[in-house]
Amino acid sequence: MSDSIVIIPTYNEKENVERMVRKVFSLPFSFHLLIVDDGSPDGTADIVKRLMQEYPGRLFMEERIGKLGLGTAYIHGFKWALASKYEYIFEMDCDFSHNPDDLIRLREACMNGGDVAIGSRYVKDGKISNWPKGRVLMSYFASVYVRMVLFVPIHDTTAGFKCYRRKVLERINFDEIKFVGYAFQIEMKYTAYKLGFKVVEVPITFTDRTEGVSKMSKGIFKEAFWGVLRMRFKKIN
Repeated sequence: MSDSIVIIPTYNEKENVERMVRKVFSLPFSFHLLIVDDGSPDGTADIVKRLMQEYPGRLFMEERIGKLGLGTAYIHGFKWALASKYEYIFEMDCDFSHNPDDLIRLREACMNGGDVAIGSRYVKDGKISNWPKGRVLMSYFASVYVRMVLFVPIHDTTAGFKCYRRKVLERINFDEIKFVGYAFQIEMKYTAYKLGFKVVEVPITFTDRTEGVSKMSKGIFKEAFWGVLRMRFKKIN
């Protein structure tokens, strides 16, 4: 039994999911992996089911009907992971924008005193590869905006590559997490910080996807912009 579970939400990731599963299981630490699939019409779930027979007891899948949003997928996975008694619970994308090799560094950051470890693009030695300059600037200044509004000492507030200690997710009331898109990542970090947990940032190189289609949209950015203002006046206890 591993003490670490990696949660990966999927929607139409047939080009990436098998490579990702095999890469995670090739790492020198024995991670477990939970795929939360939102009814992908491209057959992503069928690929995972086949791989589950190859990796029994290490690869798991939760299937949901319909595209219900990133935030609800992660919360579904968090509840599953807590019920399954994992100590270190990770978020990661399926498209290789997050390097699976960095899972080990995030875990070590939590083992060495962090309660939440963020794979950060905007601390020293953090990098972004293959993004157009305009998108890099938009992402960077989005994090600046969040820091200014919420007064949080986190450089990469929108990052989606993270490790949580179990005790953090046990304290968070998931019913109070209101956002499902881009703002979900901000709200989870802000909530952990306001609850007094130690948030650390680990420099990573973020690489834009080369296979599949990005799920980013203007609606997601709009939710994040207005959502941060709402978070500023949210009571967290």
